[in-house]
Amino acid sequence: MQEESILQREKYKNCGNENVSIAVFKIVDGIKDILDEDRGQKQPLFLSINEKLLIKIVKEYMTVKNKPCLVGITGESASGKTTLVNYASKALRKKLFNESYTTLCCDDYYKDTSEELKLAGSYEELYKTGFSFDKPNAINLELMRAHLISLKNGCGVNAPEYDFVTCESIPNRAYKNPTRAVLAEGLYVLGEELVDLFDIKVYVFTPFDKIKERWFTRAISRGKTGSAAEHQFNDVNTTAQIYIRPTMQNADIIINGLTSAEYIEEITTRIINLVNDVINFYK
Repeated sequence: MQEESILQREKYKNCGNENVSIAVFKIVDGIKDILDEDRGQKQPLFLSINEKLLIKIVKEYMTVKNKPCLVGITGESASGKTTLVNYASKALRKKLFNESYTTLCCDDYYKDTSEELKLAGSYEELYKTGFSFDKPNAINLELMRAHLISLKNGCGVNAPEYDFVTCESIPNRAYKNPTRAVLAEGLYVLGEELVDLFDIKVYVFTPFDKIKERWFTRAISRGKTGSAAEHQFNDVNTTAQIYIRPTMQNADIIINGLTSAEYIEEITTRIINLVNDVINFYK
C-alpha cells in the first residue's frame, strides 16, 4: 500500500505547487474510497467509472480557475436521468450556491408541434401520420448545441420550455447562467450532434422492465393513454435501439438507474463534502 501511495503521489507532481498536488491526491483517494464502499451496496450508484478521467478532472478543477466543466447525462426514456440530475442538484444546493452549476434539459428543446397536434385531433392520430417524438430530428439539437457552446465560453443563454401536453415550445423561457459546472441531460446528449462538447459523459442504465413500468406511469401525466401510449412506447423502444443504447460506449461513467433518489443525494453530498474539506484545509 505504501509503495502504491508513493506511485500515486508521483502522478500529481505537475499540479503546480505542493499544496495543490497533495489536495488532488487527497480528493482522488477519498473519491476512490467512496466508490469502493458504493460497490458493496445492493444497488450501487456507479456501475463503472473511468478513473483516469477522474484524476484529470480533479487536476483541472484544482489548477485551472473558472474553467467550465460540461457533463452530459443520457439514457433511455424513463431510465432515471432527470432523477439523477435533480437529486445531485439538491445536494449541490445544500452545500454550494446555486450559481455554482447550471442544468440544461434536452426535453426543453423539443420542436413546437402544437399545430400538428391540433390538426390531427389527438396523439393517436398524430402518430398515424408517421410523426415520432423519439427521433433526434424531433428536438432542436442545433439550438441546444449553440447554447452549450455559449455556456462553455462563459456566456448566458435563454433556454426554451416545452409543454408535453400541448406540444408547444415557448422560446426564451429560462435564463441559464454560465457556471463552473453545466449538467446537460436528455436522450441525445451523447449522440453525434453533441457528444464532443462534454468533459464528462454519463450513461444511466436501467433494465427494460423497469423502464416500461416508469414510462407508462409518466405517460398518463402527459395525457397519453390507451393505444396512443402503446404506439409511442413501441416507437420509444425501437428508436432507443438505434439512437440511444449505442451511445453507452461513449460514456466515461455508467450509473445504475435503479438506485434510490435518496442514495444519489447521499453519495453526491459525500463527494461535495470531501472536496470542500480538502480545499479548505489546503488553502
